[in-house]
Amino acid sequence: MKNPRDVILKPVVSEKSYALLDANTYTFIVDPDANKTEIKEAVQSIFSVRVTSVNTMHRKGKRKRTRRASGVIVGTRKATKRALVTLHPDDKIEIFEAR
Repeated sequence: MKNPRDVILKPVVSEKSYALLDANTYTFIVDPDANKTEIKEAVQSIFSVRVTSVNTMHRKGKRKRTRRASGVIVGTRKATKRALVTLHPDDKIEIFEAR
């Protein structure tokens, strides 16, 4: 079994993710090899909350270019996997509430 801290890498801090807090949905960047069950168990063990559902998405890394290369694509940013975790209506994660 994986360590929960290896499954959940970091929370996503953005306007969209904070807008989802009203629906009791939290966004995390997770290990690309983790499945929904592992993500659910990791969130429950780290934050001591009840998870209702988990939705995942793969985000492709943006292509980057430089001025000197005159529009030639030099590389890409890292691709990530994100998890949208919906909690039970009575539960909250406190670190997100300090806005």
